[in-house]
Amino acid sequence: MNSFQFLVALTASFGGLLFGYEVGVMNVVLVMDAFRIFFKFHSWNGDALDENGKDTTDKAKMMYRKLNESDNKATLEGVITSSFVLGALCGALMATYLGEKYGRQRTIMIGACIFTCGAVIQGLSARHWAMIAIGRLITGLSIGCNGVLCPTYISEVAPAKIRGTLSSCYQLMITFGIIVAAIINSVVWYYTNTTPAGLGEKRQDIWKEISNFEWRFALLCQVIPGLGLVILLSFLPKSPRWLCSKDRDEEAVEVLAKLNAASTSDEIVQNELKAIQEDVAATRAAGSSSFGELFSPVIRRRTFITFLMQLFQQWTGINVIMYYQSQIYDEIGFSKFMSTVVLPIINNFVNFVSTFPGMWGIERLGRKTLLVVGALMMMAFHISTWACSTQTHNGKVWQYLAVASVFLFVFSFAWTWGPVPWVYQAEVFPLRVRVKGSAVGTVSNFLNNWIIAFVGPALMKAWSTKTFLLFAAACLLAWIYSQFYVIECKGLSIDEMDAKMAGKA
Repeated sequence: MNSFQFLVALTASFGGLLFGYEVGVMNVVLVMDAFRIFFKFHSWNGDALDENGKDTTDKAKMMYRKLNESDNKATLEGVITSSFVLGALCGALMATYLGEKYGRQRTIMIGACIFTCGAVIQGLSARHWAMIAIGRLITGLSIGCNGVLCPTYISEVAPAKIRGTLSSCYQLMITFGIIVAAIINSVVWYYTNTTPAGLGEKRQDIWKEISNFEWRFALLCQVIPGLGLVILLSFLPKSPRWLCSKDRDEEAVEVLAKLNAASTSDEIVQNELKAIQEDVAATRAAGSSSFGELFSPVIRRRTFITFLMQLFQQWTGINVIMYYQSQIYDEIGFSKFMSTVVLPIINNFVNFVSTFPGMWGIERLGRKTLLVVGALMMMAFHISTWACSTQTHNGKVWQYLAVASVFLFVFSFAWTWGPVPWVYQAEVFPLRVRVKGSAVGTVSNFLNNWIIAFVGPALMKAWSTKTFLLFAAACLLAWIYSQFYVIECKGLSIDEMDAKMAGKA
């Protein structure tokens, strides 16, 4: 592994940073008073709360606005949050065509441009939920496209023995984007929502806007990583496998030489080129690929494994926590400051740091082992979160035990079910159907993510912390699936994988 290979993989992984920032920013934006009033999730008549979230008329104790929730708050919140995932679903389908026609590198760059446009629309949104929903749908197009192509691109430039580790960089950058968004926007929330002007003063128009700087700034900040990715990608090479598939072998050998820090005549470079050419020749001999081929006897098992793996990843409940964690902590009984600033930052830091053990374990322990262990751990911590949350009236210790269980769940997810599905789908399919196969997995991810994001607010409102029991049951099913259906592919070349999967089909 040389420095250029690492730089290429790391830069491509920045597509995950865009995903992470989008997830992280919405958790804080959804609890910003100005955002809630602007889109009529809540109204404000001037009443105030103290630092513990209790009603007060004492000017000296007034700390926060007391907002009154509207009847359609859960629905609007679900629509705005899930529109991003709906766009991602469409983006994953677009990636199949664009990735094969224009190449992985160029399509990822196009995706970053689309993301930037969507961020601008969100930040400049008019006072109607439809405009911000459209902006989020557009940024989702980018994330869906990159979700297919970034791990695929990395897997095509990385050496086989560390392919899984480098592909995990995509998940790492998602977690990094989440923590960056949490830190920046929690600071913004604190300075704009703590002891604001007008506390205790009667408002004639309860829907009147207050300063919208906080949420517009938070959403427009997405432009920075979007443009940054466009610039970085302009220095990256095209995938050598894609170049060979387009009869651009001379360019492919130059890319391989650069990736291996060797001359074009070097034996390693020539052997890699020959292997790619043989793969491309075999693909052409079999004719053009179709989605129907994903269900052929040789490939169908890996198609089902990939689809179900991404489905179960979402039904672990990770994105209910990441999208709505501030509201979950509030439900458990923590103060506004703890729920919005302190606990989300700690949780997102846990998420980020916990990805590193996954990058180590994915090659040493294997993909299947991580899935089996992770499913059991997540199930246990979901149950403990629910159990502790039912005892919070008996003292603060139960609140902290409940939130500790949430953190431990996130740890369990981040080093197992976080990176493995993305690595798995990028490496199990032959070149001929690789983008299509990866798209099936990504579509599954975003389809189930959309369902979770849409119903999440209603579930939490109706079931409160009992929702964690639903996710515990999903984790049990994920364990059964991992233990008895998933096939290990650690350290296998694409050819070895074909042979193993064909024997299991």
